[in-house]
Amino acid sequence: MDVADLKFFEAVARLGSMNKAATSLHTVQSNVTARIRALEQEIGVPLFQRHARGVSLTPAGERMLPYAARIAKLVSDARQAALDDGPPSGPVVLGTLETTAAMRLAPLLSGFARQYPQVRLSLVTGTSCSLTADVVEGRLDAAFVAGPLDHPDLDAEAIFHEELVLVTPRTMRSLEALNSAEYLKTIVFRLGCSYRQRLETLLGEMGIRTATPLEFGSLDTIVACVAGGIGITLLPRSVVAAAAQQGMVSIHEIAPEQAHVETLFIRRRDAYVSSAVLAFVTAARARFGALMEAA
Repeated sequence: MDVADLKFFEAVARLGSMNKAATSLHTVQSNVTARIRALEQEIGVPLFQRHARGVSLTPAGERMLPYAARIAKLVSDARQAALDDGPPSGPVVLGTLETTAAMRLAPLLSGFARQYPQVRLSLVTGTSCSLTADVVEGRLDAAFVAGPLDHPDLDAEAIFHEELVLVTPRTMRSLEALNSAEYLKTIVFRLGCSYRQRLETLLGEMGIRTATPLEFGSLDTIVACVAGGIGITLLPRSVVAAAAQQGMVSIHEIAPEQAHVETLFIRRRDAYVSSAVLAFVTAARARFGALMEAA
């Protein structure tokens, strides 16, 4: 077993397909299939179950996967540490919430790119749950997620505060109207989104039953659906302030203990912190420090 074998194994496990893994690894499917079979023969147990739609991990594969990701990350960190000399450079893969990307990161990213042109910065959006898993498993160097978060493998630093508000169609002028709404729908991101979880909790405490949530992957689509009268959502005030000012939606304040949420910047505790990642952390603290002080 070598690091290349583990890289192939992790890609197949993550994508659920030999063909997709081959595309991701810039090779041919037959090479991926042969490497996986050789790895299974070496270990002595099957790691994947083959079926018509692709592959899925066996119990043995599930137990092995976290170690494969950690070993691959350690090798990457070792190489990065050896080469990390001079001005910050190299790849930095960051994760972020869709709302954070839309309203907070553009000035930070553009300023960072100008200051450190040798850093290859890439951004991945997702839910707090998926981003946290990607940082833990080494697929992301760091991520912006919604708090609270307490994980033994992660360092979490509060980077700014958000105020959540209930967002409804403009015709819904008060929260009392929610109780009389027929077939109320929630317009949300996919499962794992902390704002979605908070919305479900809030409505449950208000005794409001909703229809099946409508899931979308785009912030603009969610706001547009609410504006069109399809349903309601819960989002940071900063994200929907412009739409409310334009009369597209109505926003409603909720109790402070439900409204206030910290956006955290998370990293693995045992990961090598490259000069490029450290430079980004420093830039983020400088950019958002005033927001934390004002909160």
